[in-house]
Amino acid sequence: MSAGPSVKGQRRRLALAGVAGAVSKGRDFTRRALRDWGWAGTETSEDTLLLVSELLTNASLHGGGCRELVLTAGDALLIEVCDGTTTLPTRRQAPRHGLPGGHGLYVVDRLSDRWGTRLLEHGKAVWAEIDASRLVSGTASEH
Repeated sequence: MSAGPSVKGQRRRLALAGVAGAVSKGRDFTRRALRDWGWAGTETSEDTLLLVSELLTNASLHGGGCRELVLTAGDALLIEVCDGTTTLPTRRQAPRHGLPGGHGLYVVDRLSDRWGTRLLEHGKAVWAEIDASRLVSGTASEH
């Protein structure tokens, strides 16, 4: 199962440069898109909101701030968070148990089916994909 013909290829953009509460606004934006695309109300849709939060938080803390959140529907939901630095994210060897921080990319890796980065003219995009079949059925991915 994948996104229906009316959903496939739809793209939504949320400008976040200089916006206070970017993480909260991005989650709300994503929640509305998932509902509109028929992908709400599953365990995977809740995981998607956490994934968006992690990507936006990382951009806020380590990427010079969030510039834009882009969601694209297709055979997978593509989530892109654009920030203002060209410094690529690096995953720590092992999260420090009991200490805050350092877990974000582990969460991204665990919740997404694929993720990566691409350089932009004035920064980078960190992207993650979730297969549409998981959003429809709510089944968990095995990583």
